[in-house]
Amino acid sequence: MNYKPLILSLYQIGAIKFGDFTLKSGKKSTIYLDLRQIVSFPDILQEVAEAIWQQISQCPIDVICGVPYTALPIATCISLKQKIPMVMRRKEQKEYGTKQRIEGTFKMGQQCAIIEDIITTGSSILETAEDIESAGLQIQHVGVLINREQGGEKNLHQHQYQLHSAFTLKEGLSTLLTSNVLPEFERNIVNTLLHENA
Repeated sequence: MNYKPLILSLYQIGAIKFGDFTLKSGKKSTIYLDLRQIVSFPDILQEVAEAIWQQISQCPIDVICGVPYTALPIATCISLKQKIPMVMRRKEQKEYGTKQRIEGTFKMGQQCAIIEDIITTGSSILETAEDIESAGLQIQHVGVLINREQGGEKNLHQHQYQLHSAFTLKEGLSTLLTSNVLPEFERNIVNTLLHENA
């Protein structure tokens, strides 16, 4: 599938930024992917959901679960469009009522696909997977929009989870570079990033 229009849209709304950033891990980076922006752009949110669904639509799936919090609206979008049930993982365990980590209706042993926006190391996906499996669901497939190719796929593979991504960061950067939308300083950053990842 051609994701060029989607990649350009993500850049235009500021979901792909270039500059000097400190990542969650503490590492410095010249690129920041902030897909939280898409909740304010319904058309782009739908395109992201569709791109991820295309990757996992042939997999055996009974329910889906978005990694909190960025992937929740994406998973909701897929659930509504594809008429597929969704469950939600709480980041914090409820201290009252049922005290459940996984909310929603499901049966033990059903197949749950995990939805995420970006995979770097895969740690947030693995945290979500642990709670889902503890609740009695099974996981085989993970659908993401962007694979940063920084070890995430290997980490998932060690848990027998299969990653399905719409495109890699490298493919996204190459698309921006050939589309002539970047100012000079951003072109330089992208060239450096592509050179480093080569």
